[in-house]
Amino acid sequence: MYDIAIVGAGPAGSSLASLIGNKYKVALIDRREAEENSIQFREGKCCGGLLAPDAQRIIASSGLVVPQSIFVGPQLFAVRAIDFDNGLENMYQRFYLNIDRKEFDKWLLRRASVVCDIKLGTLVRDIHRVDNGYELICSSVTGEEKIRARIIVGADGAASIIRSRIFGALAKIKKYAAIQDWYEADFEMPYYTAIFDKEVTDFYSWIIPKEGKLLIGSALAIKDKPKERFLILKDKMRSKGFDLGKKIKSEGTLINRPSNPGETIFGRDGVLLIGEAAGAISPSSAEGISYALRTAELAYESIAEGFTGCAERYSRRAWKIKLNILLKNIKSPGMYDPLIRKAVIKSGVISIK
Repeated sequence: MYDIAIVGAGPAGSSLASLIGNKYKVALIDRREAEENSIQFREGKCCGGLLAPDAQRIIASSGLVVPQSIFVGPQLFAVRAIDFDNGLENMYQRFYLNIDRKEFDKWLLRRASVVCDIKLGTLVRDIHRVDNGYELICSSVTGEEKIRARIIVGADGAASIIRSRIFGALAKIKKYAAIQDWYEADFEMPYYTAIFDKEVTDFYSWIIPKEGKLLIGSALAIKDKPKERFLILKDKMRSKGFDLGKKIKSEGTLINRPSNPGETIFGRDGVLLIGEAAGAISPSSAEGISYALRTAELAYESIAEGFTGCAERYSRRAWKIKLNILLKNIKSPGMYDPLIRKAVIKSGVISIK
């Protein structure tokens, strides 16, 4: 029996557990397996691994010291935007930090492990309402386990079982398949690359250099044969002169893309959703770490005031996130409508030479 069970030990779940500290008895549950004899993830998450300025700002305001081991080379400050729809491209200055996403998650998990019970390799299969809270039905290599808690927090990403089981029909939100391949690269690239091509996706694709490797990925509509579309992308990038050498590995995950603020759900009746499980992710760039950290802070503030009504208080506090997602949706046509994007790129506004 726990006070709080947090399902999902990514940036949102681990950050919330660290903020709660020793105030309550907390279980932090994640389906990813642990490294042998270690409370650490065996595998990373499919992610480009760029820390956006919004996420940097939240980390700075929290007074956290980010370990040097998280940062990887090269650190670049330019993005090459390639628009296949209009046959255009331009360069833009951006201030992302290039990080090892697995090491970033491990750092946050280490901080959480000091103050809560960590249960890695544990899959939540169902959730039921019981007296004084909820019961999670879980499975792991050791068999079935039942975990009870007064408060449940869903931090389990785009495929959140907490969101789907508790909120049912309200939980619907458009999903994409993010596919990413890693290649060996023996050359230097002085920019990150963002690719726009309706033949591939109505979202965007990316190329990111990272420690002698090249990551190429895309967010693809699930209904549009994503694997075939991904092959088209790679062929086009080869024709553009991108040298994709020996493939090291492939990764994939689901991501949400909220089309309106109503698709974000934050909580009710002692169940809180944070990070991407809440639908809190940028619909224009798919950046999610800043939303994960911010929703964790808001959830903590609400829980710290007492369990009764905490989910409802959290939902009210999250109005700024809803507004932010609305503004991102208003911004999206400038990136994803070919005619508007053509005008923006040709204008040279905010571009660099």
